[in-house]
Amino acid sequence: MTAFELYLKRNAKKFDAYLAEFFADGTHADMQRYLYHPLGAYTKNAGKRHRPLICLLACEAVGGDPRRAWPSAAAIEHFHTAALIHDDIMDSSLTRRGEPCLHIREGEGLAINAGDLALSLVTGTVVDDHGLDPECRLRVLKELVDMTTRTIEGQALDIGWARDDRFDLTVDDYLVMANHKTAFYSGAVPLAVGAIIGGGTEEQVEALRAFGLAAGLAFQIQDDVLNLVGTREATKKDFRSDVTEGKRTLAAVHALQHSAERERLREILASRAEDPALLDEAVRIMAEAGSIDFARTYARDLVLGAKAELEAALPRGKARDLLLSMADFFVERDS
Repeated sequence: MTAFELYLKRNAKKFDAYLAEFFADGTHADMQRYLYHPLGAYTKNAGKRHRPLICLLACEAVGGDPRRAWPSAAAIEHFHTAALIHDDIMDSSLTRRGEPCLHIREGEGLAINAGDLALSLVTGTVVDDHGLDPECRLRVLKELVDMTTRTIEGQALDIGWARDDRFDLTVDDYLVMANHKTAFYSGAVPLAVGAIIGGGTEEQVEALRAFGLAAGLAFQIQDDVLNLVGTREATKKDFRSDVTEGKRTLAAVHALQHSAERERLREILASRAEDPALLDEAVRIMAEAGSIDFARTYARDLVLGAKAELEAALPRGKARDLLLSMADFFVERDS
């Protein structure tokens, strides 16, 4: 277990308790039933909470008090919650973290509405944070608005390419999509926001942003690989659903360019196949084309370069070491 994993385990529950404070009862009893309780329960079924916790680490890494970054870190996690709720609906997913998706439990209408509330909490949490001076609050809000826009842009590419059966994509196309859809909000912006709140220099803010962008992209690539060839734990999350949904992952795009069986792979991806035999065949084609190994190597190379740049930009310290460990964890995790 990496040092970063230990950090997550030691701090995630404390942050869970803080997040629970954001879900009120509303002004009518049924608001609890139809909105606040479902959203609170969904949020409580936590992932690893790496996004808010790396925001706190970045604040500490530049010499700031991480307690000042808690509300902004919560705002980032609220965005993650909203993104997952809406993404599950768009992808027609059935489970999330081993439990039925919110739209399966409550219906699409209430799930969309709960996701919208989570989105409102993104900006509302920062606006109400009087622990930050107005100038800092405005700067953090700008970061979060840009993060939201970039993520939506990436999601549009991901969904649109699948809808229109686009198979004319390059590795560079994939990288644009994945950076926008995942890397900004999973790495770059949490680290930049933490550094801004911590009073870091512009050089430190941008170094952490670049590190987070590279690590966040590596995180997405590894996520895509795990969806194809993950461990038993990974199979709880709609195993090989990326094939069923015709997702243009790095491994798929690479195979469509390099495999001698590219037409067969295209056929399977376009068919929205659910038959395990067809999913196995698609993964075999990607593996034999060297595409899964290509994706893994690309993620590892991203992390190696990002770590070297961060080491040069930040002073030695526990927070910097944990961030470096984070990069390793992103490409070594098996779930």
